[in-house]
Amino acid sequence: MLLKWMSGVAGAAVLAMVASLQAVIGIPTAAAQPCPDVEVIFARGTGAPAGLGWLGNAFVDSLRGKLQGRTVGAYGVNYPASFDFDVSAPLGAADATGRVQWMADNCPDTKLVLGGNSQGAGVIDLITVDPKPLGRFTPTPLPAHLADRVAAVAVFGNPLRNIPGGGPLPAVSGVYGPRTIDLCGLDDPFCSSGLNFPAHFSYIKNGMVDEAANFVADRLR
Repeated sequence: MLLKWMSGVAGAAVLAMVASLQAVIGIPTAAAQPCPDVEVIFARGTGAPAGLGWLGNAFVDSLRGKLQGRTVGAYGVNYPASFDFDVSAPLGAADATGRVQWMADNCPDTKLVLGGNSQGAGVIDLITVDPKPLGRFTPTPLPAHLADRVAAVAVFGNPLRNIPGGGPLPAVSGVYGPRTIDLCGLDDPFCSSGLNFPAHFSYIKNGMVDEAANFVADRLR
């Protein structure tokens, strides 16, 4: 135990000396990341692990393959993605808006892509639909000065289709409609009247992730 404690103290001392030396001679502790050519801001679905989620990762990988020679960054919307949708989705919308604003301020030449799956599609809905009530939700559209920062939008399994007054995102967003693709798997109950629950997890295998990546890539050229 004493030996382990002494080793820990010695290690801490070495780290402190290195940090001091870096400060004296100006060695950076980490290189600043350059702005990418494109950044995907993606909201994962309910219960998916933090980050982009399984579908978001597949979408970004597919898009990178279609934009070879250009750098594609990715940001996973930081929100609970919990079953308490009334709290979770607005938190995601606020974080996504904050990221768009941050990128506009710090990487003005980067083209932005918004994306989401399931509840994450609902998050993107809240910041892109026309400003009118949708069921029990109140949209918080991106400010007008940020609209031109968004080159494309892609959503999967979008619950907006099943909300009173809703529909496919291109039909209910006057600002982003022409640059938006809204994909619903055959009989996916979360975006249609069907009862095929496995369809909600079929977007990679059924080719719709690749379809969305093609759509987005065309709007980035």
